[in-house]
Amino acid sequence: MASSSTAELRRRSVEIILAGQSREGGYVACPTFAPYGYSWLRDGSFIADAMSRAGEPASAERFFDWVSAIVEGGLGFDARYTLDGRQERSVWPQVQHDGWGLWLWAVRTHCERHGRPHRWQEAAAATERWLEGVRYERCVDWWEEREGVHAATLACIAAGLGDDLDRSRAEERLDASLLVLPFLGFEPVDVSPLVSPGGGVHRHRDDVYYGGGEWLLLTAFRGLAEPERGRDALDWIAAHATPAGELPEQSQDQLLAPAQWEPWVRKWGPPPCPLLWSHAMFLTLAHDLDGALH
Repeated sequence: MASSSTAELRRRSVEIILAGQSREGGYVACPTFAPYGYSWLRDGSFIADAMSRAGEPASAERFFDWVSAIVEGGLGFDARYTLDGRQERSVWPQVQHDGWGLWLWAVRTHCERHGRPHRWQEAAAATERWLEGVRYERCVDWWEEREGVHAATLACIAAGLGDDLDRSRAEERLDASLLVLPFLGFEPVDVSPLVSPGGGVHRHRDDVYYGGGEWLLLTAFRGLAEPERGRDALDWIAAHATPAGELPEQSQDQLLAPAQWEPWVRKWGPPPCPLLWSHAMFLTLAHDLDGALH
């Protein structure tokens, strides 16, 4: 049974996500953190999936419409776009294939979940053709840090195309993005060395971004991958909400590189909060544990 505080945070998460969605359908990564003022295909697909589960199918479909308009408008297959669906050129790399596999997966599972017709077929077919061509090409990882062939990216593409995962070409590395494999129905990988004593999950052992804290969304993925730890993960995430019910990107409970905290704060200010992807994965884990929010 969900606690009243968890139920309230679920409602607040829906409010924050809706407030962070543009009229055209793009979800801002973080509304208060300028470097994240765009809509990533990866973040957005997980957010749309969470909203589909949370009883907000119209929001999910607005995002699918936004993506479809980008594809049919010939704007390419970039990692992210402006909230109104235009190309942008920020400091973040654009060659990142996972999000496009995830949007195919999110559309398909949404239609199956709600018995809706798949009205994005033309854009989906174009995306499938493109993914088949770039499937094993090098691209940047989930974190915009390393170029290579990544297992998490291959899993997202395989889930989108609806076929098997072949990790034989992946450059194996201990990274918490691997938690997406069981979430998408593939064989899990042990990432327990990245779990902090408090239960939060670090991205990787070399993380220095804002000191290398534990990420809330990754903690949710762990809870989804290991159901026996799901309730603890949900409670851990909820304990890191602000008084206003906003979930940050990461916690500073157990920093891997504490000397790097201040340099990042001087560069960009406090870390992102609220992060819509954090709220999305909290919703997904809560739905998995407690069912629909009433």
